[in-house]
Amino acid sequence: MTTLYEPSKFGATDTKNRVFMAPLTRNRAVHETDNPGDLAAEYYQQRATAGLIITEATQINPEGKGYVATPGIYKEEHIEAWKKITDSVHEKGGKIFIQLWHVGRISHVSLQPNGQQPLAPSAIQADAETFTLDGPTPVSEPVSMTEQQIKQTVEDYQTAASYAKRAGFDGVEIHAANGYLIDQFLRDNTNKRSDAYGGEIKNRARFLFEVVEAILEIWSADKVGIRLSPTGAFNDMQDSNPLETFGYVIEKLNSYNLAYLHMVERFPGMESSKQDLETINKLRAIWQGFYIANGEYDKSRGETAIASGHADAVAFGRPFIANPDLPERLEKNADLNEPDQETFYGGSAEGYIDYPTLKDQKAA
Repeated sequence: MTTLYEPSKFGATDTKNRVFMAPLTRNRAVHETDNPGDLAAEYYQQRATAGLIITEATQINPEGKGYVATPGIYKEEHIEAWKKITDSVHEKGGKIFIQLWHVGRISHVSLQPNGQQPLAPSAIQADAETFTLDGPTPVSEPVSMTEQQIKQTVEDYQTAASYAKRAGFDGVEIHAANGYLIDQFLRDNTNKRSDAYGGEIKNRARFLFEVVEAILEIWSADKVGIRLSPTGAFNDMQDSNPLETFGYVIEKLNSYNLAYLHMVERFPGMESSKQDLETINKLRAIWQGFYIANGEYDKSRGETAIASGHADAVAFGRPFIANPDLPERLEKNADLNEPDQETFYGGSAEGYIDYPTLKDQKAA
């Protein structure tokens, strides 16, 4: 019987365990430049015992930014900044993928180039907030993307993927979840277009697959993963038929032989209905490759997911914030540090790189 603590292999990547670190936005990048912060190399290195680290969501262009102090991967200087991080993780024998991100309508004019309106599939303002320099702020009304802007954005994903390769990442994850740009194209409550990118699911998924194919010109398929959240309501999202919508998407994704599918099954603090969980299980059955489960997993649920064959790996989010040595703690059944929610977003070293490991606690 497979366990959470055994090595695994997905695509071209060997991992020492199946305890993966989920993407965690920490808002500690340099806001003016979108460079990762000075402490990021230490933060990620501390967590290098994860089977795989998936970085915080990282914008592929200036228009893709939706929150204060999130990092980018679209300038030469970003390559050098991220190289320090990938080197630090590899030094400890870890593996790290970068999550490529465009927020779409989940932004504010103060975060956009020249104060412009955010870009989205359709000009539908979300009932959601973002974080600006002034704190939590309702998102701005977006504008509907032109076909030329869509084409440019696909090219920007490709450029970001090439920069990620130069920065030394082991692979990339396409963020197509959680109510951001690609998810906005996929779902029918946010995509009301009447052109080649709207209407039936084949058209609504066109943008996603153009992004996938652009990135596959840079990276081999076995080093590219994708994240989906078919039942997620976060960021004012819904779809009239998520099983049909994402069934089509996952069926087609199978043909690309990607490294993995990373599925957000539940959202912290949000109720998941029985129907939602049934939808997730039906979609899971369609996927033919390596499957990473995500969503309020603890030690017990994670072990069960692996042992039952539901998942090939489990991505843990908040537990990794407070427990840099999470795989060891889970395997040894050790107590977990409690995360300080006040330091989740923004700040400096406190609540970022100062959580103790088991070794630290024994030494003390």
